[in-house]
Amino acid sequence: MSYRLEEQIKGLRGTLTKAAPLAKLTWLRVGGIADWLFTPADADDLQNFLHQCPNDIPVMPLGAGSNTLVRDGGVEGVVIHLAKHINGLSHKTGELRAEAGCSDAEVARYAAKAGLTGLEFMVTIPGTIGGGLIMNAGCYGKEFKDVLIRAEGFQRDGTPFSITPEDIEMRYRNTNVPEGWIFTAATFAVTNSEGEDIRGRMKEMIAARADSQPVGVRTGGSTFANPDGTKAWQIIDAAGCRGLQRGDASISEKHCNFLINKGNASADDLEQLGEQVRDAVETNSGIRLRWEIKRIGRKGGTNASI
Repeated sequence: MSYRLEEQIKGLRGTLTKAAPLAKLTWLRVGGIADWLFTPADADDLQNFLHQCPNDIPVMPLGAGSNTLVRDGGVEGVVIHLAKHINGLSHKTGELRAEAGCSDAEVARYAAKAGLTGLEFMVTIPGTIGGGLIMNAGCYGKEFKDVLIRAEGFQRDGTPFSITPEDIEMRYRNTNVPEGWIFTAATFAVTNSEGEDIRGRMKEMIAARADSQPVGVRTGGSTFANPDGTKAWQIIDAAGCRGLQRGDASISEKHCNFLINKGNASADDLEQLGEQVRDAVETNSGIRLRWEIKRIGRKGGTNASI
């Protein structure tokens, strides 16, 4: 697809970059280039961009890139990077408002400092609020849908929306968010509590994560969603996939629902290793695992001309 957005869209205050590398914006550190990368200055700037961007050009939000695998062929259209500027936090009685680019851990720590409980579970989720809304992120028995009051953002054409958890049918690691919608903020329910108690619970969660999951490595969080009635890691382990490798892509020895880039893995190495695990699990247990990591872009090593 060939298009010249820099000539079509006026009045932007953020940064619009052509042929932008994406690997460094993801935790796995792999993948090709985006045709365009837009970093909006704020929500109004994003709305202005969406109003003017032709509807036939795909747009895709990117937060921390924690649960995202960008394929080697790059991403068609515009990747919108929210984490840099759309990251404000505020609160009032019973509510905490977080913009979509805030990291989940940052929101949990802000709440703790303000003496607000209910969001401690977010401290170990490796992502942003926007991504958490799209996938109904969660851990330690709690999910976004349990604390979300409302979320706001823009439809593909820049029309604003405000929705509730019921509107997008939030369920285990899934929602029915329409194609092209981009979240800009969420409001969560909180209650007052002693800050020391909140911080204590968060420390326990962080310690539990360090004991059971790989940290300090290039990974993307949980690779597959847990099937009904079982844990993904258990059936992966039972299929003999713990420590499995493909080049520099590997399945973690510590927690076998984690893909790791040990240095020079390609996106294809990681994705094909994941598919190998899915095949092995299906052969062994009859269960077809569902990817939790979002895989985006073109397969192959050649980026399209723009």
